[in-house]
Amino acid sequence: MVKIRLARGGRTHKPVYTIVAANSREARDGKFLEKLGQYDPNAKEVLKDVNVDSIKSWVTKGAQITDTVASLFKKNGVKL
Repeated sequence: MVKIRLARGGRTHKPVYTIVAANSREARDGKFLEKLGQYDPNAKEVLKDVNVDSIKSWVTKGAQITDTVASLFKKNGVKL
């Protein structure tokens, strides 16, 4: 099953998360199918380069958005 979820990056105490479409059986920070955007909790603009069209296409193909990513989109006004 494909899920749209966060993959952690950055360094200690300064995380940067990448929004990715990944197989749910792969590791959190492992192999992914496509990068869909970035979430930086320490920046003024927390969501960067979010590709809404690709997210919509993955959802129509059956991908599920995780609860965390859905709440991020809702808080920041990303319409799907």
